[in-house]
Amino acid sequence: MDHVDEFSAAPVIAWLMYTRDTLRQLHYNVTTTPNINILEKCSRHKLEVLRLAHNTITGVEPTYQKFPCLRLLALSYVIISALDLSLLLTACPKIEVLTLVSLDVVMSDPQATMELSSNSLKDIYVEAISLDKFILEADSLEKLHLKDCTLEVFELVCKGSLKLLRIDDVSVIHLDIGESAENLEVVDVGNFTIMWAKFHHMISKSSKLRRLRLWGVVFDDDDEIVEIETISACFPLLSHLSLSYDLREAALQYGLQGSFQLENIVVLELGWTVITDLFSHWVAGLLERCTILRKLVIYGIVSETKTPEECHALANFSSFMIKLMRKYPDVEVQFIYE
Repeated sequence: MDHVDEFSAAPVIAWLMYTRDTLRQLHYNVTTTPNINILEKCSRHKLEVLRLAHNTITGVEPTYQKFPCLRLLALSYVIISALDLSLLLTACPKIEVLTLVSLDVVMSDPQATMELSSNSLKDIYVEAISLDKFILEADSLEKLHLKDCTLEVFELVCKGSLKLLRIDDVSVIHLDIGESAENLEVVDVGNFTIMWAKFHHMISKSSKLRRLRLWGVVFDDDDEIVEIETISACFPLLSHLSLSYDLREAALQYGLQGSFQLENIVVLELGWTVITDLFSHWVAGLLERCTILRKLVIYGIVSETKTPEECHALANFSSFMIKLMRKYPDVEVQFIYE
């Protein structure tokens, strides 16, 4: 009942008490007068999915408030302490999916530190959370997605089961995924400031990597570049490559050095923020090295008010691409402009 501002507590308690013996899913996004302790009403039963929003959780008792069957827990706009969240995870021994969005994390310690641990967790999505330190211990974790977060330190302790790492518009000073990169298949990084050498070292053992996306990344050091030859050497199974960052002369001088080939790239996505001749040469250089490419997607940003110079640059690029693609008749080309 999305448009109901508030319920009386009595009928909600009645609904929960009447259904809780058979209830498998509970999507609870409503305030009541007075507030209802959902954990107390629904624990120790067969609940498998709990989506809780705009609520407050206090005083979790994992020995009493157990969720033996819960596989998915989603908390959005929930007020909860770091300790209670940790205890709640302990009370869910079979949890596989955890979603945390815009939590109001109550801290007793001046340093905002959250430590979560789960042996069964496979998928975690964290959005719009600010913490000094976030430590996640999850030996079975396969998917990690951080979005719109501000973190000084993020540490993942995992036994190498991680397959997907997605970081989108995150501010983090120290990122550590430990020894969990060996089985990574997808790395997707967008709107993120990175030290390329450090980030590459972190994922360099991911020999099973199939998709790599570095989109809108900003280098911590002005002299840093993404070395495509290193990508070719470290990720032999890579089939889908997406790159968009501020191109400089060094990207052509060093990024495309050597006679390496991107032998398994089937889909190549390239983007610009400001169109220059550098971008045209970069596209051509990458195309030469993708021996079995089937699809090329070009992303660009076109301003509403275009100067004659911008129009001329776009026209030159269009002409260049027409000539270039005559060399690659088997490659499907798509242009996506914003």
